[in-house]
Amino acid sequence: MGLIETFLHRFAAPRWGVHPDDHKRPAADAPLRQLPLPERLYLPLQQHVGQPARPIVLPGQKVRKGQLVAEAQGRISAPVHASTSGTVAAIGEITAPHPSGLPFSAITLIPDGNDSAGDIDIVADPFALAPDEIAERVAAAGIVGLGGATFPSAAKLALGKRSKVTTLIVNGGECEPYLSCDDRIMRDHAADVVDGIRLMMHAIGAREALVGIEDNKPEAIAAMRRAAAGFAEVTVRPVPARYPMGSDRQLIQTLTGKEVPSDCRAADVGVIVNNVSTANAVHRALRLGEPLIRRIVTVNGGAVWQPGNLMVPVGALVSDLLDFVGLKSEPARLVMGGPMMGSVLPHAQVPVVKGTAGVLAFNEDDIATPPPSPCIRCGSCTQACPVGLLPLEMAALIRNDRLKDAAVLGLPDCIACGCCAYICPSHLPLVQYFSHAKSELWAQERSTLRMEATRKLAAERAVRLERDAREKAETAARRKAERAAQKAAQAAAEAALSTENAA
Repeated sequence: MGLIETFLHRFAAPRWGVHPDDHKRPAADAPLRQLPLPERLYLPLQQHVGQPARPIVLPGQKVRKGQLVAEAQGRISAPVHASTSGTVAAIGEITAPHPSGLPFSAITLIPDGNDSAGDIDIVADPFALAPDEIAERVAAAGIVGLGGATFPSAAKLALGKRSKVTTLIVNGGECEPYLSCDDRIMRDHAADVVDGIRLMMHAIGAREALVGIEDNKPEAIAAMRRAAAGFAEVTVRPVPARYPMGSDRQLIQTLTGKEVPSDCRAADVGVIVNNVSTANAVHRALRLGEPLIRRIVTVNGGAVWQPGNLMVPVGALVSDLLDFVGLKSEPARLVMGGPMMGSVLPHAQVPVVKGTAGVLAFNEDDIATPPPSPCIRCGSCTQACPVGLLPLEMAALIRNDRLKDAAVLGLPDCIACGCCAYICPSHLPLVQYFSHAKSELWAQERSTLRMEATRKLAAERAVRLERDAREKAETAARRKAERAAQKAAQAAAEAALSTENAA
């Protein structure tokens, strides 16, 4: 980076967000390792936003690597494929990677050790495919957003095509502390990532791609620039290393200057955002015919003996990863994802899913936090909020059960990034306040909708009963008139007959 570029880059540094210790090294610098196939794999049917996949295999059935084992249901869904060859042992429940520890459905696969793949459909030139065909192949490969959102990628490509998106933004920020899986994939597979970016551009009709990479990843920036050197439409831009730079709206604003309104989508301002790992998955699907059956996972934290990045088959247990890297001590806390927005795990017997960017094993020192104290109204949380909210005011309203007033201040726009809680000198659990309030408001809204639906049904029933009563009365009156007319006609006929007889 030259002196002028460095100056402009520093001058343009955002004033929102926080800059926690990134704890990315030495894990980011360790060579990528392959996790050996575990004894069992657990393939969840719900690894994405939308409807869960529907299993199409039976216990005892033998499958090949990459074979479809559960098909998508509905437009917003994604299929699931076998991560290796083996035998389906069961279709049942396993603990979900969620703090609740609730179960969800998964296919249990016993690997046979051969890792043999089935028939592979490879296209000689993916750029010769129509955009719709690329989206169809991405959907068939079960690719979802690997930056954490896990939204089905084909649906996003279709949205970009419909919305006439001109710019594809590729998120290589990876702002969460401890995580370095995206860094590693850009260092080791930069050419594949750029190829996937160009394929996605072809699918949505974008004219340019902007790759945003935080400036604390110089090796990744250099590798991506070398890979993109021959493609003028792909530009690699360093962005300030500041959390949550990896959030879609913040990255869009930093790279393009466009601000996405709170009630709009990125596509409404001509932009679609995808992750660098997603781009690599698109490359593998279209060039190699490989569905999304594996991913790079960062294993890090104070309790880890050999932190680093592992290539992991989807469905491996967290315990398999920890056994491979070794532990210095029993983890005091397990987190899937990053420490700011990840999920605390109930135990290590949960599977790696498509959206798993990292597994963090923290010791007591990592999670030590002073107890909360009263708010001193310093305003640090307001300055740090990347969305421009007033966290201290919203928290005060929520504590006084004034949830609707908090909503007026912008509570629904909170992205739960944790910046406010991280920087708070009083160590207030602000994110928990906001998550609780949003859940309560959502429950109240659902209750209101149910009541409105009930009132609507009651009103419709009243109208229907009134109509039925009116129709019944009209029918009775008509029949009475018909009987009266019939009696009158009968009386007239009898009178005429009597007159005739008398004559």
